[in-house]
Amino acid sequence: MLRTTRDWYVPMIALVIAVCAIFGALYLAYDRAALFGLSALPQTPDPQSSTPPTMIARPAPAMLAENSESQPTAAPVSAAEPTPALPQSPPPPPAAAPMARGDAVAGRQVFKKCEACHSLEPGKNLVGPSLAGVIGRRVGSVPSYDYSPAMKQANIIWTPATLDPYLTDPQKVVPGNKMPFPGLKTDRDRADVIALLSNAGGNPPQPAVAASTGGAPNPGVGYLPDAKYTLRSGIAEGRLVFIGEGGDIDGKVNPVLSAAEGQVVQLTLINGEGAEHDIVFPDQDAKSPRVTGKGASTTIAFRAARSGDFIYFCSVPGHRDAGMQGQFIVTPKPPAQAVVEADISREPTDLPSPIGKRDPQTVRVDLLSIEVEGRLAEGTTFGYWTFNGKVPGPFIRVRVGDTIDIHLKNSPDSSMMHSVDFHAATGPGGGAAVLQAGPGEEKSMTWKALVPGLFVYHCATPMVAEHIANGMYGLILVEPTGGLPPVDREFYVMQGEIYTDAPFGKQGSQEFSVEKLLSEHPEYFVFNGSVGAISKLHPLLANVGETVRIFFGVGGPNFTSSFHVIGEIFDKVYLLGGLESPPLEGIQTVTVPPGGAAITEFRLQVPGNYTLVDHALARAERGLVGILHVEGASNPAIYNGQVMSGMGH
Repeated sequence: MLRTTRDWYVPMIALVIAVCAIFGALYLAYDRAALFGLSALPQTPDPQSSTPPTMIARPAPAMLAENSESQPTAAPVSAAEPTPALPQSPPPPPAAAPMARGDAVAGRQVFKKCEACHSLEPGKNLVGPSLAGVIGRRVGSVPSYDYSPAMKQANIIWTPATLDPYLTDPQKVVPGNKMPFPGLKTDRDRADVIALLSNAGGNPPQPAVAASTGGAPNPGVGYLPDAKYTLRSGIAEGRLVFIGEGGDIDGKVNPVLSAAEGQVVQLTLINGEGAEHDIVFPDQDAKSPRVTGKGASTTIAFRAARSGDFIYFCSVPGHRDAGMQGQFIVTPKPPAQAVVEADISREPTDLPSPIGKRDPQTVRVDLLSIEVEGRLAEGTTFGYWTFNGKVPGPFIRVRVGDTIDIHLKNSPDSSMMHSVDFHAATGPGGGAAVLQAGPGEEKSMTWKALVPGLFVYHCATPMVAEHIANGMYGLILVEPTGGLPPVDREFYVMQGEIYTDAPFGKQGSQEFSVEKLLSEHPEYFVFNGSVGAISKLHPLLANVGETVRIFFGVGGPNFTSSFHVIGEIFDKVYLLGGLESPPLEGIQTVTVPPGGAAITEFRLQVPGNYTLVDHALARAERGLVGILHVEGASNPAIYNGQVMSGMGH
């Protein structure tokens, strides 16, 4: 009897364990699905019921099509399973039309508007909390982040259905929250960002390889990011090969690389084993320098000129035959619209006349914050944020004792809130505490100019450094009683930095990089907003015998300038813009910090070209050069020699 019992008892126990394992796996699958906003198994709606299915099964990037009536974190539960305990969630939003299907790659570009305040890295809080793993998370639950009282009290669990209205108008959904962002106003932008956030706990999306894409590309995506790849030379499967590093190609041998027609491809080649190598894309007329020695690397960039199925290989004799060859696929793309390179650079002569002697009065100042795509360099544009459409903002001129009636209007087309902080003003935020204006809004206030001097003003909306780096800075001169001594010519010059995602010199429309801003790694240094602004486009012009005054400031936001005019000595320097102390005399170079200014004066005695620089001269190689062109009779008693052609130094 015992033997008989054992014979059936053991199989029965095994069966029970197997059944438990199956139900456990299903429960975990549903629980994981709830976390990422998709169901592990498709759920077929009951034809007799008017209630929509709880969730619709589809890959994570397509979460935006989730029915807006679904409970935010509930997973499908069968009648045979116990219902798992769930936290109380807010009532479902009213029924709405299904949201558009988003594209995570396009969302990466839209997210650049958000990354000044939010990171996708787990645990990395900036101005706002990290958004890694935000889908399925209750608001106010990120450790070590100090939420506003409004967000702490908001009983919201983030899902596509709850994120969409919040991203439309954060202040409307959670009144009183401290998010300084007016929202994403198009369905497409919100859909793409939410698709990106659905993947925010893992690797960022990579451009899809055309050969492995199961369906047609999303026709609604209007922007394709640059394709960036890294390959390492190595030995695999008994042969020389290229090995992918990072993203979807990580660890793959001779991976298939892809790009869209017209897209700029950046490729880094790392020498992995010490032999000499290069990489050639013959159909794109692109070839890298050779790298010799383990760890050596080189980077090339080229435009995928035409669509088709192409190859890449190492051109070192014998290496291609030994296995170093892969496939490069370029998918068709409709021709892009021609980019109009608007000149956003303010001319150095664009400043008001001296005030001179007059009584104090009320002076109205109108500033308009405008976001515009403008010329950064030849063939290169950038999305500037400006005061009155130019960089720097308008030169403002008042006298000590004046009352400034400032009106700041933010363009209705702006995507960001903007403001202004006057270093010349006394009071909270230099006015920025009052002048925070959302798109389409106008704010105003008055303040009194108490101290004479040359002062910086700039946008002071978080992240402040981003607003400044994108062009929102200018100078205000508070003249002393009686004004400044007369000169023949006055010029307005400011220095700034541009932080682009792509390296210096790359053509096309450039994206802002918050990572480079925070690491203080600008790609461009500029006078008056762009490369060549005061050398090629608007050089300073004067004549021999004239006295020149340069109002110089540094918007920054990060780098101090060693301002110098090659071939001249400053007769007078009002250090740090101060006008209550006597000027320094006979100065070669003046140090001006970010958010600081200086006034320099000198008399021109010899004709020719004088180069304006920051004497940290490597910055000249990144665009920081200006020209003062002086005409008139030669003066051999002071300068006797034949100037060689092209020698401006």
